[in-house]
Amino acid sequence: MTTVTRRVAPAPASTNALRFPQGFTWGTATAAYQIEGAASVDGRTPSIWDTYSHTPGRVRNGDTGDVATDHYHRWREDVTIMADLGVSAYRFSLSWPRVQPTGRGPAVQKGLDFYRALTDALLEKGIEPVVTLYHWDLPQELEDAGGWPERVTSDRFADYATLAARALGDRVKTWTTLNEPWCSAFLGYGSGVHAPGRTDPVAALRAAHHLNLAHGKAVQALRAELPSRARTSITLNIHHVRALTEAAEDLDAVRRIDALANRVFTGPLLEGAYPQDLLQDTVGLTDWSFVQDGDLATIHQPLDFLGVNYYTPTLVSAATGEASHGSDGHGASEHSPWPGADRVAFHRPEGSTTAMGWAVDPSGLYDLLMRLKAEFPAMPLMITENGAAFDDYVNPEGEVSDPERIAYLHGHLSAVQRAIVAGVDVRGYFLWSLLDNFEWGYGYSKRFGAVYVDYPTGKRIPKASARWYADVARTGMLPDRDGENR
Repeated sequence: MTTVTRRVAPAPASTNALRFPQGFTWGTATAAYQIEGAASVDGRTPSIWDTYSHTPGRVRNGDTGDVATDHYHRWREDVTIMADLGVSAYRFSLSWPRVQPTGRGPAVQKGLDFYRALTDALLEKGIEPVVTLYHWDLPQELEDAGGWPERVTSDRFADYATLAARALGDRVKTWTTLNEPWCSAFLGYGSGVHAPGRTDPVAALRAAHHLNLAHGKAVQALRAELPSRARTSITLNIHHVRALTEAAEDLDAVRRIDALANRVFTGPLLEGAYPQDLLQDTVGLTDWSFVQDGDLATIHQPLDFLGVNYYTPTLVSAATGEASHGSDGHGASEHSPWPGADRVAFHRPEGSTTAMGWAVDPSGLYDLLMRLKAEFPAMPLMITENGAAFDDYVNPEGEVSDPERIAYLHGHLSAVQRAIVAGVDVRGYFLWSLLDNFEWGYGYSKRFGAVYVDYPTGKRIPKASARWYADVARTGMLPDRDGENR
């Protein structure tokens, strides 16, 4: 992306401008490893995140997802909370090692029964289940066989998609293949700050391609099993990349990061080709011979919508000294998640930040949506994750007040609404996250939830932002900053 200066959308011209379209989806989202717990229950075997979190020094405070929020045993309570929030959809991921423990062979029925019961309860409450097949929990046995850098993993993923579709296709009509494959490839195999913790730039590029290929094969597998009304998608954490200055070298830094963060996926997924500048930027690392004949046609499957995750913009420049990839917001490492972009520096934008140290900047979401409309005008969009971590605590009255999160959500929902007014086809918004949970390498130190979780007891306490969001979902209108619905 080549945006240099921040563009702030004009304020709505009238009260009605802050009303969302009828039928707009209001949802919330989670991921299996972050909430389920029950790590060795009912046939589930280790994923790469089990192995990674149990490796000393990998996760803050030595935290693991062994128990997490114990959603596996408390899911009925969590569904009731969602019903009280008034959301119309719930995006959750299936645990691959719970469904197919080794990544090969038949499914485990107890694992499928858990998801069948969950989806039935959601449907009884009028909440649409939105299933993500993969949110980073690759079965460890597949990683032992080479993981995502190996082509065969895409075939295993297609088999897993078939099992899931046969089990849940009569209940679930909206399916997402992968969540944020950029993180899986470049944080997992490049910088090593995510599982499986490898630090090989060529393996990261190979993983990106095989994740793309896995998506295409999974879409084909889903369509072979699901009724015609079913919808398929993928969720990308598309980076909104800005240049520190208008200097040519800073704009080129934007181009390089945009290729690695975004176009490595949108190119083959939505246009049927990898961008030529990406191939040239990485020619010193690989000749991309792992892309075989027919791969791009397989990857380039029609989608019903594109899932977009957004939290904060990315600010870059050409590096004047040693590159500062450790400041890119994804976790500190001596190894870069940006193959072929060693001469790019990352900067912290000015202004307020979340507990993650991420800049609060709704204009980045507006600009991102406008870019997607310009480049892919026929593609419907869904905000599949947006939210913020703050240092929440329970006050003496037993309540959790989180005005910073309400302000964050208000600003970003306003950006979404303005984009809709400007003609962007945004179909829905999923708040990240329903519950405080295991925040990957940060363990339990960061709280993204609309619902506070007391980890020692598992007690759930809806935060003030949960009540605020429930009102937005109920009315379809964005409140004034003072809390009044217009």
